Formats: sequence, C-alpha cells, structure tokens
Amino acid sequence: MTDRSESEAGARGVKPRILVLANQKGGVGKTTTAINLGTALAAIGEKVLIIDLDPQGNASTGLGIDRKSRQVSTYHVLAGEASLPESITETVVPGLWLAPSTLDLLGVELEIANERDRAHRLRAAIQGLAADQVKEPFTYVLIDCPPSLNLLTINALTAADAVLVPLQCEFFALEGLSQLLTTVEQVRSALNPDLTIHGVVLTMFDPRNNLSGQVVADVREFMGDKVYETMIPRNVRVSEAPSHGKPVLLYDIKCTGSQAYLRLASEVIQRERALRAA
Repeated sequence: MTDRSESEAGARGVKPRILVLANQKGGVGKTTTAINLGTALAAIGEKVLIIDLDPQGNASTGLGIDRKSRQVSTYHVLAGEASLPESITETVVPGLWLAPSTLDLLGVELEIANERDRAHRLRAAIQGLAADQVKEPFTYVLIDCPPSLNLLTINALTAADAVLVPLQCEFFALEGLSQLLTTVEQVRSALNPDLTIHGVVLTMFDPRNNLSGQVVADVREFMGDKVYETMIPRNVRVSEAPSHGKPVLLYDIKCTGSQAYLRLASEVIQRERALRAA
C-alpha cells in the first residue's frame, strides 16, 4: 500500500511519476502491459491514470470504455480543445482512471505540426492536471503509445519521467530495441534531458521455445539490470481478457499472467523507491 508519507507528499502537490510504455513494433504486449500494470499498481494502493495515445484505442476498449462514451478524448486534449481532467473517466478498476483515445488522433499530427509547442502539448496537459489535483493526486500516470515513433510518441516521451519498454521474446527484439533507444536519446538531447529508461519487460515468454530463452539471454546481456526480473508469459487468459473489457487481473486473478503483472508492479515500486533513495 502507499504509505502515509507518500500520500502527504502528494497532497503537497508533488507531481505523479509519469511512465511511458513505448515500442515502435506492434503486437509486443504494450497495451496489455499498460492496462494490467495500471491495474496491479491500483490494487496495491496507488492512484493511477492511463493516458491512451494510440488512435486504435485498444487500452480504452480493454478497460471497458465504449466508443460512444468517449465524448472527450486525448485528441481534444492535444488539439487544445479540452483539458486533461475533462477527458478522464473512471474504469471498472477501483483506483484506476483513463483518458480515452479515438480515431481522431490519426489527424492530430497534421493539425498541430506547425505549432511551436507541438512536442510539449501532453506535458503541459499533465502539468495542468497535477496543479488541479492537490487533494487527491494521481501517483502514477502510464502513457500507452502507438506502435510507431511519431509525434504522439514524441509527446509522450517529452512528458515522461521514464520509459518502460515491453519487448516480445522474438528474433528481431534487439533490433527494435536499438531503434527505440536511439529515439529516447534524441528526445533526451533535444526535449527532455531528465528522461530515463525505467526498464525493459520481456513479454510473451514461452519456456518451451528455445528462441525465447536465447532472446532473454541476449536482452539481459545488452541491457543488464535495466531488464526486469519479471517476465510476462504467453497466457490464454491474458489474450481473452480485453474482449471482455477487463484487465486480466479482474478476469482471472489466479492465472499465470495476472500473477506476473502483480510481480511486475512490485518490481516497478521497488525501483521507484530505490530512485527516491538515491
């Protein structure tokens, strides 16, 4: 649970920790990780906001937010037509809120491309949110990005404290990781000097597959202790849960996928405590 000192710190206006889930490759478990890590953090006492920046809106759908209910979305926030608090809606998970996405996000890049603050729109929106939420602030903001390194992802990286990289245990995993790390370095140099890599989470791990084991070894050699100990296994229940509009922790708390996400949340919290103590 969140201890009293952390709660009091939040009440004094300390901004939430902002973690962006990014990988330009699709199908790596990015949205699934955003939904279930957010749920697991909420389950252990954090107050969590997920910002859906993917025009596909899978995080919104996976949390049971019907498309007809997304009257104010992250499109309106980035376009300057609404504030972030106006877009936020409750989810089925206690302690977890969502700023939903719609297909309108596909056009927002063109709309703001010539604006001087085009890369800082989301950062400004989150700063406004932190100022608005003095009494009961969010402790974590998780940003789910599209599977590309476009202006939406740049906005997320510019707003974030750290990057959490879901990485599928597949042959080209390291190649995609290298591209993302290059982008993170470019954003750090030009837009957000405080941006760090929080960690790499290996997803869709299958112990029966020799390739999975080799990928794990290669990524751990390349990234060292930046790779979380927790690995997310291939699990049918994890795949089924979004079609029911629920995180897997609500769909089947006892399955191996749910237990893995709870361990990942604990590991994230441990890293956060180590960062604060440093």
